[in-house]
Amino acid sequence: MEERKPLISFRDADIRGGESTVLYGVCMDVFPGDFLYIVGKVGTGKTSVIRTMIAENPLSRGEGTVCGYNLRKMREKDIPYLRRHLGVIFQDFQLLMDRSVEENLYFVLKATGWKNSAEIDRRISEVLEAVGMAHKAHRMPHQLSGGEQQRVAIARALLNKPEVILADEPTGNLDNETAEGIMSLLTGINRERGTAVVMVTHNQALFGKYPGRVFVCKDESCTEVLEHGQETDDSNAGNSQGTDALNTENVPETDDGSPEDSQETDALNMENVPETDDGNAGNSQETDALNTENGQETDDGSPEDSREEENKQE
Repeated sequence: MEERKPLISFRDADIRGGESTVLYGVCMDVFPGDFLYIVGKVGTGKTSVIRTMIAENPLSRGEGTVCGYNLRKMREKDIPYLRRHLGVIFQDFQLLMDRSVEENLYFVLKATGWKNSAEIDRRISEVLEAVGMAHKAHRMPHQLSGGEQQRVAIARALLNKPEVILADEPTGNLDNETAEGIMSLLTGINRERGTAVVMVTHNQALFGKYPGRVFVCKDESCTEVLEHGQETDDSNAGNSQGTDALNTENVPETDDGSPEDSQETDALNMENVPETDDGNAGNSQETDALNTENGQETDDGSPEDSREEENKQE
């Protein structure tokens, strides 16, 4: 039986939040089809893990690869190529408020290199249909509920068929009923498409109802635990937190402005995402971000040397 290769892998990785290290010795593998939660209290480094995955925070110690890219060897001009493989969902939606739903999606596709109008229209229709928002394509964001705006944000994350969806507190601003609808949508995408999902949350009820692998950020470590808190014996998951690791009843929302869990607009900014005609792109939110930095591809369309050699061969 062929061994599965992880899409994301950390080995003894130190995770930084701002200028300081917030997590030490992280070991984590995310495989195709995984639904993985990262939980913990405010300030424990949950969002910093996501930022490291998108190469916004540098990896200063240990080993880390994301979709075949070596984070230790990542150069600035390589980051757009990495982010083509990722779809990011934000807590605060980050829609362009002066554009309709379909114009939000059209903007992302055009800015990241899609040129064929028929293909653009078809892809927009596909993702809106997938999230149940096709009938509101012409609405402005302010005309939508919070849950509807988040559905549009998920559609935006799906535009370029990412290998992994990274969701940072996607239900944090929603009521319980709406949050369950978003969770049903994400788990359905995971189940039906096989897209891996890494989700930061403080809400224990969600990962109780929608099972997945659970990593707990606590005491400057981030380790995997089983359902009832038993230690894992899988070396791929690192060390267990013990029986109290999943006790997150007193975990507050991530809105206190701490550096590692900030929801500021630029926290997970997916700018610098150029695009080839095949439409694999990231999720930029700022007009100038999509139109300026690192937007040029090499003549042969290939990423730089930070991609793992074996992935080049593939």
